Amino acid sequence: MSNGDLPVLPGATLGVLGGGQLGRMFAHAAQRMGYFTVVLDPDADSPAGRVSHNHIHTDYADVDGLARLAGLADAVTTEFENVPAPSLEHLAVARPVSPGASAIAIAQDRIAEKSHFTRCGVPCAPYAAIETAAQLAAVEDHLLPGILKTARMGYDGKGQQRVSTRAELVDAWQATGCVPCVLEKLLPLEFECSVILARGRDGQLVHFPPQRNLHRDGILAVTEVHPLNMPKTVAQGAINSAKSIANGLNYVGVLCVEFFALADGSLVVNEMAPRPHNSGHYTMEACDVSQFELQVRTLAGLPLAAPRQHSPAIMLNLLGDLWFPAGADKPASPPWAEVLALPGVHLHLYGKMEPRRGRKMGHLTLTGATLEGVRATATQAAVLLGLPAVAVTGLP
Repeated sequence: MSNGDLPVLPGATLGVLGGGQLGRMFAHAAQRMGYFTVVLDPDADSPAGRVSHNHIHTDYADVDGLARLAGLADAVTTEFENVPAPSLEHLAVARPVSPGASAIAIAQDRIAEKSHFTRCGVPCAPYAAIETAAQLAAVEDHLLPGILKTARMGYDGKGQQRVSTRAELVDAWQATGCVPCVLEKLLPLEFECSVILARGRDGQLVHFPPQRNLHRDGILAVTEVHPLNMPKTVAQGAINSAKSIANGLNYVGVLCVEFFALADGSLVVNEMAPRPHNSGHYTMEACDVSQFELQVRTLAGLPLAAPRQHSPAIMLNLLGDLWFPAGADKPASPPWAEVLALPGVHLHLYGKMEPRRGRKMGHLTLTGATLEGVRATATQAAVLLGLPAVAVTGLP
């Protein structure tokens, strides 16, 4: 098969770079649709590799491993944005690859990412790129207080420091090793939200309803999705901006764009993830087409069905902390039997053998006929699991 033979129909093999939970759920979706799957990941016991038909245990930049992947897979995607862009370019010579290396490269660098947002006419928080001592000294006063973020390899709150003064800014930048960074001005945040869309090679674009998200310590804790989760003007603005960002990239695949909704009702874009996203996990139970099925469809060149949400939903992220109740030293299984006795509960564990504090071990999706019922069940589940009460309260 050449790199232009599409569509790739069920019965073929789809490949994914990355063996984490997103790759695992992609493999499940592909297999359900009749595809074989192959995963390339350096972890011999990766969650996706354990459920795939084939697992290539090698580094993402290993030429021999990439050749094996291209030999097995009829099309290739990625489950996370920190796969080397040159590896995607290498694979694209022989096979359809989505998203493309150029989009991945932009998502890997906050400076390039913000420049793209600006080109698309989508506002982001006032910021300054800091790559040199001269740029550090030239930072304008109005950007403080702010958040200093490393330009590369930052996710789930990693590589971020709040700074209030110039002295704190200098210390924070030096603490990064003086790597390229972005300083973002702190804004009066009302809430956070995200939009997940899928765009095909022909430019066809579909999207899910905007998700309202709650983060704790930089990690997504709760997603709530229903028609009343945010003002309609905010929801439509987020959708329009996400479409502009995807079209500006000539993007192919599933894309998540995260936003800050400000106290004055305006929106600023935070970042994008060129893949399915934690805030879209609810789509597996609450929608007729999941984000992972859309990932399969965009990769394979199949038609994109506009997803419909049929149930209000709340998603609770399950971190490894739940396995260590009351500061216990040894892990203990959470009370799954009691949680699963609740109506409309859908448990997803990612096959990670070692629970660790702060590690994403799974998620819980709650669905039901009414928002009130879903919230009540989510509250019960949070109590049983020892999650903070704020995890399912405070939203409209």
